[in-house]
Amino acid sequence: MTRKESAAATREALIDQAAQLLDSGGLEAVTLREVGARAGVSRGAPYRHFADKDGLLTAVAADGWERLADAMVKLRADDSLSPLEAARAALTAVVTMSRRQPHLYRLMFRPPEGDPSAVFVSAQRMCDEFQGIVDCIADHGNAERYAAMLLTGVHGAVGVEMSGLLQTDKWQTTAEELTESLLALVHDAARRNRD
Repeated sequence: MTRKESAAATREALIDQAAQLLDSGGLEAVTLREVGARAGVSRGAPYRHFADKDGLLTAVAADGWERLADAMVKLRADDSLSPLEAARAALTAVVTMSRRQPHLYRLMFRPPEGDPSAVFVSAQRMCDEFQGIVDCIADHGNAERYAAMLLTGVHGAVGVEMSGLLQTDKWQTTAEELTESLLALVHDAARRNRD
């Protein structure tokens, strides 16, 4: 392994360990010292990759966006799925992440404390891949708007679900049910625009 490959592997290990700490205890659980110890590197090694905790957390958030983008790429390439099924699976991936990794999900949607460029690039890649899925449902002129509506609608549903409000007597629904309703509305609107 070259020095460059070794540095990249160490950086990846630090990000992975930080994400695990974040999952288990929130932002307060993540320290450069603990991340380095869990990654099995020297005390100073994390500082060679990240200036501070904010820089590390920014990299964790960007990595979360990259994982969602990778999921979108796989869905776009899956010929066994209809365009509507691919869109449903893509939105379900967002809901699933919010439930399995709520701290990471919140981190991904807050303004980065470190250099925001990596988060913005990764988030934009995910949005572009999702729009590619929506392009197959809607005509090209409206796909961007529909993709934005779907993602923001699902993010809103997830946020309300995370707060506990969807399970109250008032709403009695889930993020999946709201996602399905939103997807049906967009699909119907796209079909009407084509006709």
